[in-house]
Amino acid sequence: MEDMPTQQLEELRYIRYDIQESIGYITLNRPDKRNALNANVVTELKQAFAYAEEDTACKVIVLRAEGDVFCAGADLGYIQELQSFGYNENLADSTHLMQLFHQIYTLNKVVIGQVHGHALAGGCGLATICDFAFTVPEAKFGYTEVKIGFLPAIVSIFLLRKIGETRTKQLLLTGDVIPADKALEYGLVNFVVPRAELADNVYRFARRLCVENSAQSMESTKEMMARLPEMPLEDSLRYAARMNADARSSDDCRRGIAAFLNKEKLTWDN
Repeated sequence: MEDMPTQQLEELRYIRYDIQESIGYITLNRPDKRNALNANVVTELKQAFAYAEEDTACKVIVLRAEGDVFCAGADLGYIQELQSFGYNENLADSTHLMQLFHQIYTLNKVVIGQVHGHALAGGCGLATICDFAFTVPEAKFGYTEVKIGFLPAIVSIFLLRKIGETRTKQLLLTGDVIPADKALEYGLVNFVVPRAELADNVYRFARRLCVENSAQSMESTKEMMARLPEMPLEDSLRYAARMNADARSSDDCRRGIAAFLNKEKLTWDN
């Protein structure tokens, strides 16, 4: 596994970026603070995702964390600091987090969450924003902001799209913390696997996407999934037809159809 040259991302204190067989691993590396979020952590995450998006060696991204907890949400010290902020400073800070969530959601590469421990508040938001999420039976999930007089504002946009209004209201208005099996039932995560098998399951799933799927097709499909929900029906149909036509003339489509017609096994990771 090769470490990314730090000079290309500035010096990272809280995040690590590694590449293994076309998989870009972005690792929250603040275990002593339960990988809690503050402005600096968000900045480094934005830098790492921007780098991974442009990294030609990376085809699929895995977001994971060190320590016992995936991410405990906002750093308590940072929350105290926010109390002294004025409105404009708070708006800038909220916009900073919003930009990270939007960046991950619209990234041109698939993002897989490897959630090995509790994901709470903003940490649950990070898990929510991933295209796929694997977790372990012991992990707990929750948007607990209402319990401290705060709002789960930014994540609500993405959560509504992901699991619908009924479940979103239930989670956000109660602030309840739920176990992994309930998170799976609600659609927050895709897979629950034993802790000892988590990393291997994520790796094999990511490699399958790298080998079996066109990166170009996954990028376009992810773009469609982000844009279609807000479009009126007729606009969305016209948009889908244009995307379909564009795909037919792409190099990947020509290659894929040729392999299909020639009954050749196609490997995309080359």
